[in-house]
Amino acid sequence: MRSIALVCLLLLAPLSAKAVQPDELMTDPKLEARARALSSELRCMVCQNESIDESSADLARDLRLLVRERLQAGDSDSEIRAFLVRRYGDFILLKPPLKPETWLLWAAPFLVLIAGAILILVARGQQRGHAAPLSAAEEARLDAMLGDEEDLGRD
Repeated sequence: MRSIALVCLLLLAPLSAKAVQPDELMTDPKLEARARALSSELRCMVCQNESIDESSADLARDLRLLVRERLQAGDSDSEIRAFLVRRYGDFILLKPPLKPETWLLWAAPFLVLIAGAILILVARGQQRGHAAPLSAAEEARLDAMLGDEEDLGRD
């Protein structure tokens, strides 16, 4: 029974979706391997959470073709990366380098967490500090209720 469940899970598990079309593939397997490696490091500017290798967006296809053209022209991997960074900025890289211009990209998740924690603490503090004092009538009613409970306890 367990093996059937495991087989079903494996069949349902998504395979790594690659959007590279057959007409994009290079005839040289070494160049194609380099193109795939580069494509997996580059961010789709439309999808933003996918590499251009995984994205089916038109811009991702254009970038995949551009990478392949530049490889065919003899550019090195670092030259292609540098070309794309000049054109699109460090955001094109799925792992942007840590430098002063990208500190905000790297620090943003931590800043959001800190801001959220501060907001939660401020909200809790405001909830505690806003208890309105009881009016004289409410205090008298509370005393009467408490007095009734004390009388019940003595019986």
